[in-house]
Amino acid sequence: MTSKARKASLSRKTKETDITIDLNLDGTGISNIQTGIGFFDHMLDAFSRHSGFDLTVNAAGDLHVDGHHLVEDTGIVLGKVMAEALSDKRGIARFGEARIPMDESLAEVALDIGGRGFLVFHADFFAPAVGDYSTQMTKHFFESFAVSSGMNLNMKVQGDNDHHKIEALFKAFAYAMKRAVVIESDTIKSTKGII
Repeated sequence: MTSKARKASLSRKTKETDITIDLNLDGTGISNIQTGIGFFDHMLDAFSRHSGFDLTVNAAGDLHVDGHHLVEDTGIVLGKVMAEALSDKRGIARFGEARIPMDESLAEVALDIGGRGFLVFHADFFAPAVGDYSTQMTKHFFESFAVSSGMNLNMKVQGDNDHHKIEALFKAFAYAMKRAVVIESDTIKSTKGII
């Protein structure tokens, strides 16, 4: 079994955003999230808490335009820092899934840390925003994460309340990730020998 520290840090600065993320896959779910978008902070905090990953996100961006660039770029940086923390992915379970309810909503997430970024996303939102967070950005965040991390994500949610649906998705994502990164052996789970 591997005992290598599974931590990574990454900063990315563009003309639109300035983002730094620190991630520890073997943490206890401690988070410090600052994005300037309250509901997005809440979702990233929930992801950290339920995955058990320690997560620090300091993100600033052109919120006077809207939250699009900041949410998208946070997904990109989180995906890259996740890939770095997983290194060669030796020993991980690789696959993870979860079904999480939140009141009337039910979210299902299945994922494969297989080196190929792809998102399948089935969700309909009724409101344009939850607080100052655009509901459209939920799909875009997970797509940005999937592509930059090299991960397959299959996600769906049903329900009536957009807050509940999005939160259930983030929590299901957290539990699926928690299961997928568990160290099960000292081998790479691929017939190719690499991921």
